Amino acid sequence: MRLRALLETDALGLRLLGGDDELDRGVRGVMTTDLRDPSRYLSGGELVLTGLAWRRSPEDSESFVRILATSGVAGLAAGEAELGAVPDDLVEACLRHKMPLFAVHESVAFATITEHVVRQVSGERAGDLAAVVDRHRRMMTSGPAGGGPEVVLDLLGTDLDLHAWVLSPTGRQVAGAGEPLSQEVSATLAGEHLAASRSGRRAPYRATVEGSIYSLFPIRNTGRTPGATSREVRDVRESVLSDWLLAVEADASDWPAARLDLLQGVTQLIAVERDRREAARTVRRRLAQEVLELVQSGAAPPEIAARLRVAAPVLLPGLGTAPHWQVVVARVDWDETGGTPVESGPVAQSLLEEILVDPATTGPDSADRIAVAHVGDEAIALVPLPAVAATDASDESAGDLLEGPASDVGTSSAGLHADALLAAVHAPLSAGLDGDGRLTLGVSAAVHSAEGLRGALEEARHARRVAAARPGRVCAAGHHELASHVLLLPFVPDDVRRAFTARLLDPLRDYDERHRAELIPTLEAFLDCDGSWTRCATRLHLHVNTLRYRVGRIEQLTGRDLSRLEDKLDFFLALRMS
Repeated sequence: MRLRALLETDALGLRLLGGDDELDRGVRGVMTTDLRDPSRYLSGGELVLTGLAWRRSPEDSESFVRILATSGVAGLAAGEAELGAVPDDLVEACLRHKMPLFAVHESVAFATITEHVVRQVSGERAGDLAAVVDRHRRMMTSGPAGGGPEVVLDLLGTDLDLHAWVLSPTGRQVAGAGEPLSQEVSATLAGEHLAASRSGRRAPYRATVEGSIYSLFPIRNTGRTPGATSREVRDVRESVLSDWLLAVEADASDWPAARLDLLQGVTQLIAVERDRREAARTVRRRLAQEVLELVQSGAAPPEIAARLRVAAPVLLPGLGTAPHWQVVVARVDWDETGGTPVESGPVAQSLLEEILVDPATTGPDSADRIAVAHVGDEAIALVPLPAVAATDASDESAGDLLEGPASDVGTSSAGLHADALLAAVHAPLSAGLDGDGRLTLGVSAAVHSAEGLRGALEEARHARRVAAARPGRVCAAGHHELASHVLLLPFVPDDVRRAFTARLLDPLRDYDERHRAELIPTLEAFLDCDGSWTRCATRLHLHVNTLRYRVGRIEQLTGRDLSRLEDKLDFFLALRMS
């Protein structure tokens, strides 16, 4: 409800003392207080009722009103029963802070105002929301120009004063009305949603982030997307990593069933938009599938190049030259012990499409440059990068670029980097996979020819296997790691790895636990500094003599000599495998 409605209710007997321009503020609740600092009990949007018992001098008014304004209070109503007329210093403080101020006649009990506000906010809002849902349903059914999820979120904000956002499973903001959430808050909410869904809790899920309470509503796939399965989902793992969510800044735990049903209706409307966007990806998925089938079947490079020429305008409209290409391979593995097998390919495909979108992107997806197919349990993405050549090159030069000899152009600043891909999504996806799932991802170098795609695909697959050998729920590796010892480590049997690392590192770990000597960190720093005593001592903020003592202790405990290349190499490998 709006503050203006309070003045229009004669039974409340309120008199406006200031704030005429702020009467369209929404009221979410009411609180009665005589505390000098009630901020800990305020969440924003309240009508504060006070008997002024906190006021001992005129200076107190400025402090009290400033606290209310900072907390986002909608308005202040001061009772006249204790002091008679509302003090001028309180009126002036409210004017300075643009805080609407009402006088409450001594004949009106605060309980009467509280009952009226609560009844209006919690009772009438359900009917308002029904009208919102009905209005948006008409918009959505009137044609493709219905406005998408932004329309219904805007209506929720303007008509009901409910702030809401649509988030992807990785925390990227798909739509929102008003101030966008920070990436940190969005990622935390996505992680809470994934963890709650995996645990089987009943929606909506309640989450508190940075002092604000949110209610999280899953947005389920309706099954009307072309190619979507019509059968009932057998396992929550088949959908949890692809479902959007509706985050509402409110506590829905005490909402009546009717209002919860209406919010579920809102999620169904937004799911229609999700289906539309999924359908738009069909062409790009088909292009990726066709190119990959040609690559894996050993088709002639000119045939693959022809298919790439078809794909380039779709993925990079308006580009005058053929792009470079990178290949990304992702796989989601579940622990199937005692459970029903989960079809991982579509899950990995949907997830990889989301990961490849810039997390800072809001509004319509920027995934129109991404083509992702799935082969078995693998998801494979063809990601175009603008070529180094001038963008006004002719079609003939573009064809020459595609059909020329394979050339690894490396990963430029505009290219994809394995670690950067997972930086923003690591936390929420770890929550969604916790317990029995893993996501591993490999990134190839960029190539600019049809002949190069086969090598890029194998390179990305090798990189993914390197990532799979690492601990953690979410891991990635890039092509640059394949040119070193890292390529060999994933193929060392587990028992050999454990024996090798235990023989070299366990004596140091035991000593560190007993004496807090930090021998392991010292060893890592010493090797990183290529055995330089001066640089290592500077990095660790130690005297060189202290460093020499620690290295001597490492050699004594392990029987190795860190001046010998062979022993340095063994320690290096042991640290990488541990």
